[in-house]
Order: sequence, then C-alpha cells, then structure tokens
Amino acid sequence: MAAPEALLEDGLTPPGSPPSPRPAPLAVASWVLYDLANTIFSLNIISLYFSLWAVNVMQGGDAAYGFVNSASMAVIFVASPLLGALTDQAPRRMPFLIVSTLLCVGLTLGLGQGGLATSLALFAVANVAYQAGLQFYDALLPEVSTETNRGRIGGIGVGVGYLGSVAGILVGTLLLRGVDQLPVDEQSARYTTVFQVTALLFLVFALPCFLFVRERPRPERHFSLASIGAALRQVRTTLRSIKGYPDLRRFLIGRVFYTDAVNTVIVFMSIYVTNEVGLSSDQARLVLLTSILFAIVGGFVWGRVVDRRGPKRTLDAVLLLWVVVFVWAAAVGLLRLPGWTFWPVPCLAGIALGGTWTADRPFMLRLSPRDRVGEFYGLYGMVGRFAAITGPALWALVSDTLGLGRPAALLTLLLGIVISYVVLRPVSDAPRDW
Repeated sequence: MAAPEALLEDGLTPPGSPPSPRPAPLAVASWVLYDLANTIFSLNIISLYFSLWAVNVMQGGDAAYGFVNSASMAVIFVASPLLGALTDQAPRRMPFLIVSTLLCVGLTLGLGQGGLATSLALFAVANVAYQAGLQFYDALLPEVSTETNRGRIGGIGVGVGYLGSVAGILVGTLLLRGVDQLPVDEQSARYTTVFQVTALLFLVFALPCFLFVRERPRPERHFSLASIGAALRQVRTTLRSIKGYPDLRRFLIGRVFYTDAVNTVIVFMSIYVTNEVGLSSDQARLVLLTSILFAIVGGFVWGRVVDRRGPKRTLDAVLLLWVVVFVWAAAVGLLRLPGWTFWPVPCLAGIALGGTWTADRPFMLRLSPRDRVGEFYGLYGMVGRFAAITGPALWALVSDTLGLGRPAALLTLLLGIVISYVVLRPVSDAPRDW
C-alpha cells in the first residue's frame, strides 16, 4: 500500500470552485487495486523475501541490505520535491506512474540473478521507482474521489492494501514451503521465482489503474526547469516558516524518532525472527501475517479511541505499547528464550502499528493551519522518508559494523521510541482557532 505516512492533502477543491463530478465506480476500483499491487511489492521485496534471500541465503549480512535500503531512500528523499514539481507542471500524472511502475517491475524481474551485488543494485533502483510511484499514485486520489468521500476512498485503498500483504504472504507460502532444508542453489532459485511472481502480480493489478482512471485535462500546465527551482524555493520557505508553529515543529521532530523505529523494525522483522528467535522461514511468514491481521483490528479499535480521547492521548498510549513490544522482542533474543515466547510480540506489534498511523494523521491535522495543510504535509512526508534513511542504516551500524548484534540494534530503536515520547509530552492536540 502507499507508505504509512503518505496522506494526500493537495488537490483539494479551492473555495468557490464547482464540485468535482463523481468518478465512475470502475475508476475507483481500478485506483484501489493499485494499492493492492504496490503492497505486494512492498511486503515481498522490501519487508520479507528479498531481505531473507540477501541475508540468509546469500550471506550478505544486515549491513549490505540495510545500507542499500537507506541509500535508495536517500535518493527519493532528495528527488521527492523535484518529482512533485514535475507532476504539478505536467498536463497528466498518469504517464509518470506508468513509467515508474514498469521500471520497478522490470528491475524486480531481475532480482536473484547475477549474484548478490547485482541484485542489491537492482533493488536500490527498483525501490526508488516504487517510492516515486507512491507519490504519483497518491496525487491521483482527487481523480477518483470528491470532497465528501475522499477519506473513505483513501481508507478503502488502505484496507485493500492489507489484502495485498496477505496475497504476498500466500505467494511465499506456496513457493517457499520447506525452503530452509534445500541446498543453497535451490533456495536461491525458489526465492528468484518469488521475485518474478511478485513483479508480475504488481503489473497485473496495476494495469486497471493505467487503463480506467481518467484524469481531468490540465492543458494550461507545462513543465520547465524553472519549475524545479520554484519547488526548491518553496521547500526552503516552508522550512523557515515552521518556526512560527512550535507545537508542529516539535511534533515533526518526535515523528522522526518513532517512524524511524517503526519502519525499521518492519524492514528487519523477518531477519530477526529467523536468526535471533530461531523460527523457520515458514514461521516468519506466519509472524508477519499475524501482525497484519492484528493491525487491521488495531486500526478500527484505535480509531474509536482517537474520536473519544483525542490523537495526542492515543499516540501516547501507542508509543508505550511499542516500548513493551521492543523490550519483549529484545529480551527473547538476548536471553535466548524459546521461540513460543515470541508469539505475543507480533500480536502487540500489529495493534501498535494500526494505532500509530490512526493517531498520527489526525494529530498532524490538529497542528496545521487549514490554509497550509498541503504545504506542511510535504514536511510530514519528508520526515517519514528521512526516517526511512536513518533507521536501516542505524540498524546495520549497530548490528554488523559495531558487531553488537540484532538485539542491541532493537534496543537502539527502543531508545528512539522513548525520545519521541519525551519530545511529544508538551504538545497539545487542543483545537486551534486559526
């Protein structure tokens, strides 16, 4: 699905504009299916199977995967404002989505072939293309929704995206059953097949979006090099103006630390449970499936809590739950406890994951002036991408480069949760009279 921190706020109907025509159901369904498509790639390649192949089968180590992942996110972090300028100025956004998707699919088809170094290079570029595609995809939400149903349509996309996670796990269950008992060459071949099937599923479920989502024409738009400069100047202006909103600035600083921890543990969960907890690859898939199912339940439950108690108290509770998750998971690895003692962790982690984004988004809205929501959500997205750079690099540094091991890396992420909790303590979510 779209990255957890992604939330579209641009493209809102300006005051006094006529209401947008209601999109055709086929266009809405086609847009939603793309969320399922990109989530299959996200889970299979970024979170689960490619990392297992690189670390466990090819013996690449956490550092190889972690630093490459961080490098690719650094590229998209820098390029994101430029990509936004491109799509804002171009007559249509769909061509950008098509190109980025086809590039990601093509590179994914090559994973597992040509050795570890080649596959890591292909993964890095494929991840950049995937992340760029998320940006183009989110920008198409106004084409399949109206002001009155935009939140509901976006929420349906998130829900269907979770089904993409389930589909990704089923692919691995069918193709990788008993893979740990096979010779290394056969293990690698099985994983390569998973990568290829993932690429094809991404393409198949993305095609309806390409074919049936119709953009409103923007013939007055054009792109030039001056547009890139204007976009960069706007980013600088926004960064300077954030000083006038101390609560918002404090929230974004705190968000760096908790998104860093949460996103990183998602990336390395499969490696941790197989190498530190001692579970098999089949059990690792079940761990991830358990987390997803509890995240779905957690999203509904925490949503009610947000409505009743407010996003600030909800996020505080979620962060405390993450502390329990990290301490429990680290204790299992450090104390070499039996594998069965780990199973409460994915349940609690799923509940916490559902609550993180359920509370995070409305909290951001409470702290942003209504007429600058789109502008400040740009910073919100940049914070999430920055955390995706630093988190995997920090894990790799602690675990491999310093040789302290994965439980120590997990405790380092725990420190990030604690820091974010402290940073956010003075921030109020009381409605502002802007």
